[in-house]
Parts: sequence; C-alpha cells; structure tokens
Amino acid sequence: MRILIGAALLVAASSAAAQMYRWTDQTGKTHFTDTPPPASARNVQRRSGGAAAEDSDNQAEPYSLQMARKKHPVKLYSAPGCGAACDEARKLLNSRGVPFAEVSVASESGIAELKNVVGSASVPALVVGGRVQKGFEEGAYHSALDSAGYPKAGILPPRRQAEPQPPEGHTEPQADNQPEETPVIRGPYR
Repeated sequence: MRILIGAALLVAASSAAAQMYRWTDQTGKTHFTDTPPPASARNVQRRSGGAAAEDSDNQAEPYSLQMARKKHPVKLYSAPGCGAACDEARKLLNSRGVPFAEVSVASESGIAELKNVVGSASVPALVVGGRVQKGFEEGAYHSALDSAGYPKAGILPPRRQAEPQPPEGHTEPQADNQPEETPVIRGPYR
C-alpha cells in the first residue's frame, strides 16, 4: 500500500514539474500548451513547473485590460526635447499601468504620420483607439482611458516605460548664443 501511495505522489509531482510553452502563431494569437509548439511558432518561451510557476512568473493581464488593448490601443506621440508635457504624459500612462506605444517624432516621415493621425504637428498627442487628445491635460487623458475601458489608476501595477531614444545621428537644435541685434529706430524722435 505504501508503495502505491508513493508511486501516486511521484506521478503527481512529475506532472506538476511538466514543461509549459508560451508561443505566438502567425495571426498574433498567444497560446499556452504543455506540448512543444509547431515550427512556425514565434516568440516561444519554455517554462517548467506547471501552471503555478507560470502564474508567478508572468501574471496574466486582467480581462478588462486585454479587451481595452484590443479595441482601443494607446499610442503617445512625443519628440526629443519635448520637455515637461511629454514627460508628464508618459508619467501618467506609466503610473496608471497602461501599456502604450510611444512614437518619437524626429524625422519628416514621423511628422507626416503625426499630422495624418492627429491633424497637426504638436506634441504630446495621445491616441486611444480613434480618440485623439492634443497636448497634455491630465483630466482629458484619464477621460480618454476611462472611456476606452482601461482600469482606473491604482488597479494595475505601475510601468517603467522610458522615453524612446532619438534615432542615430539626430541632434537637438541648439539655441543661437549670438545676442539679438538691437533694431535701428528711425524717425524724428532720436
């Protein structure tokens, strides 16, 4: 009898330590399986320890966040040297835990994309699904995220997404240190 119980415990322990695979198919759908993925799979991650280890290593996103990301992806347009407004916009998204893509507008093609999406070349600009918010206004950002179904502030853990690095060879415009010439005033009141 003891041998039978020992064998049952050994089988249970070995199944708990089974390999798990996380992979993405060609359509972008993520799969979790206990069998190796097909050769066409992308982003394959192999983990051991079963579902409990999977949950502790990679916490699943809440359903509301998954749906909001799917229906209303968030994109922040910024520019190198944008300053406090872009920093505050990024800080708000990070502190709220919202996953977002940031586009650093540093080229003519980037400016053209910004004008096409936002309607002007001003940054920061937040796009939540089809809703566009020009400039940074905290209340408007929260309203856009709330309307799209993103969880309220404090529910998701904060993120640490940093400002994108400027492209190679990009230089910030330098202020001209030459003093401005005093205009010459002409007229009868010399």
